[in-house]
Amino acid sequence: MKVLKNILLAASLLTIGGCSDFLEETPTGFLTPESEASSSKVARAYANSAYVNLQGLLAGQPSSYGGNTYNLLEFMTGKANSDLGQTGFVNYQNLGYTNTSFYFDTWWQQMYLGVGACNLALQSIPGISAVGLTDEQKNNMLAEVHTLRALYYFYLVRMYGAVPAVTATPTSLDLNVPRTPAKDIYDKIIIPDLLAAETSTLPWSNTTGMVSMSAVESLLADVYLTYAGAAINGGQQYYAESAKRSLNVIQKGGYSLFKNYTDMINPANKNLGEFIFQVQYAASVPLTNPLTPLTIPNYSGISKYADEYGSVYPTPQFIKSFPAGDKRVAEKQFFYTTAPSIKTGQPVTFKNTYIYKWFDANAVTNSIKSDLNFTLYRLADVYLMYAEASNRAEGAPNAKAVEYVNAIRARATLAPVSGLNQAAFEREVWLQRYFELCFENKMWFDMVRTRKVHNDVTGNWDDFVGHKTVFGATFSEKQLLFPVPRQESDVNPNLLPNNPGF
Repeated sequence: MKVLKNILLAASLLTIGGCSDFLEETPTGFLTPESEASSSKVARAYANSAYVNLQGLLAGQPSSYGGNTYNLLEFMTGKANSDLGQTGFVNYQNLGYTNTSFYFDTWWQQMYLGVGACNLALQSIPGISAVGLTDEQKNNMLAEVHTLRALYYFYLVRMYGAVPAVTATPTSLDLNVPRTPAKDIYDKIIIPDLLAAETSTLPWSNTTGMVSMSAVESLLADVYLTYAGAAINGGQQYYAESAKRSLNVIQKGGYSLFKNYTDMINPANKNLGEFIFQVQYAASVPLTNPLTPLTIPNYSGISKYADEYGSVYPTPQFIKSFPAGDKRVAEKQFFYTTAPSIKTGQPVTFKNTYIYKWFDANAVTNSIKSDLNFTLYRLADVYLMYAEASNRAEGAPNAKAVEYVNAIRARATLAPVSGLNQAAFEREVWLQRYFELCFENKMWFDMVRTRKVHNDVTGNWDDFVGHKTVFGATFSEKQLLFPVPRQESDVNPNLLPNNPGF
């Protein structure tokens, strides 16, 4: 596997300090499996290396102007459009993508580079002996890394299904690792990693962006919810396990819904309030969050960015699917249709509705460097995970589940729901996930795990297989998994056969 040949090189690029600190520091050296490690700072550096490829979730696509790994999970939903042909959007609009199309290779590479950094850290940290470095500190560093490895693999199995199970640093150049069924990856890597992290003494929250116990519990709730549904069909017990973890996050406290949606695009709120776990970015370093320019209307002249990409924006059908009076679809909440010209100050009205969730005002009008983080888990997501999982586990919505859904609705200025049976409540939860978490790279995974898609035209819930998008393309079994990238299978024939349809 081509990408695994680069694992040690990527994993060796380590820095010293906290999770947010590594964004601003220049690497001071290189660490390999043979490096002499006798410092607490070295142990911390190994742990920090596991965070670096989280930024791969927003990695630029080589040879694609305006292309980004983020695009893929939005294009696939059929609820996004693009102003840029260079993004390869047409291949997802008509579902004509292949194993050589944009994004599949970059996602694969970035996630496995993350896995490699985690494996190196897990191998190296236990053997470090240093004055002042306690076993508890080492165990907590290992807990961070176990959590991150679980996260990288969680993306891989949801995207590609069976993938190579790599849990140690390579000792030779024989890297033709076969694929392991997704269920085995869950059973032998993802869930054990998270259960191991759960036994640590990690702090409940962490305002620097490092893995906290609430992040572990949120991820584990998500993993169990996914494992219970398609394609693993783990069974009812896993809905209960998911509900247990999400309720723990909610009840133990430390998090609260932001009063205003725009609080989420205030850089001062990074890692605070509603945010449980985020990918860290800083305006003070070269690599800033790319979603601000990526989602600005193309050539609109409302920003100081030379590139206003318009790479991803919602379809009009999706916007119209929001219920009447929903604050989330009001101007400059989750979306916007006008902004002042950067040159004249006069309002510019766009031809489409665009995403406001990543609008960093200072970056747009001044610095051209976004200081926003990218959110992986926030409290609203956990509320909805609990509501869905507990409803399935108990056969009906309980009072807490209804309360949490109504909290989401209240912020959106929608009336509370009540008296819903299990099926109706589940669809309400799914719908709130669509609206609340839209364009946060969540919707596609919800579609695949539930095998249902909300039809924005009819208002019905269609079966995934057979759903016709507003672009006239129809989902089939082929869409349930992404193809193994051609450049990977070319150098590792053990990755074949490819997923159905490729």
